[in-house]
Amino acid sequence: MGSVVRGPLLHEVCYNTLMITYYTDGSAEPNPGPGGFAIIRDGQPYIIGGEPDGSPVQSTRTTNIRMEGLAILNAICDGAETGDQFKVVTDSMFWVNVLEQWAPNWERAGWVKKGGIKNLDIVKPLYQAYRGCAGRLQLEWTRGHVGTELNELADQWAGKARQMKLANPIKVSELS
Repeated sequence: MGSVVRGPLLHEVCYNTLMITYYTDGSAEPNPGPGGFAIIRDGQPYIIGGEPDGSPVQSTRTTNIRMEGLAILNAICDGAETGDQFKVVTDSMFWVNVLEQWAPNWERAGWVKKGGIKNLDIVKPLYQAYRGCAGRLQLEWTRGHVGTELNELADQWAGKARQMKLANPIKVSELS
């Protein structure tokens, strides 16, 4: 007897709405120091980059947190362009909290808080992109460095991006 399809897979089979999945990670070594980020899309290395041109932070003084945020931002922007449902998986609970808890309050307060908001140059566009994809975007946290295959792959490629001293994001397929 055949197996019964249930849950989200049933929706995907019946409506042909396969969800794009992105795994993201960032790296800075030392921290702060040179950094890089990576995006794995549907199991394949897809986009890598570093501190972009025009950033308020020197590429040699970036942080792991900034690289994580830029990875998520670039994944959401890519997913937004597809028009499809998509999921972004990150091992950064910090950025999940920023998007789901803190940024709505910061926005209501005019993007100010006692002590300031670090990385506001990433927080604001990331939150705008996140809100713009409401209903299509699923944000998911995963524990890092516990053997989750695609999270580990994102970590490896973030390290490669750091070593390559990349700035603006580039698709892996465009590397020569």
